[in-house]
Amino acid sequence: MTKAEIVSKISNNLGLEKNEVLATVENLMTEIKDSLKNGENVYMRGFGSFIVKKRAEKTGRNISKNTTIRIPAHHIPSFKPAKVFIDDVKKNN
Repeated sequence: MTKAEIVSKISNNLGLEKNEVLATVENLMTEIKDSLKNGENVYMRGFGSFIVKKRAEKTGRNISKNTTIRIPAHHIPSFKPAKVFIDDVKKNN
């Protein structure tokens, strides 16, 4: 499902203009990204958590040059679904 399809479904379900729904969805995604950029986790009860994970420094290999490279420690965004979310998906598959 694409963002456009989500906007269309929400628009039909709530009877709102697609422009309003699109602006709301875009704003939600922006707020989540901004929170994660600032190191703040986002918790949505019954849905899941958007969290920032710290990756430790490690060494990797550049196969084409056959050299070792250092990959510095960094942070990555991650999503952890809520137990209710997981159970709902398991029931339907």
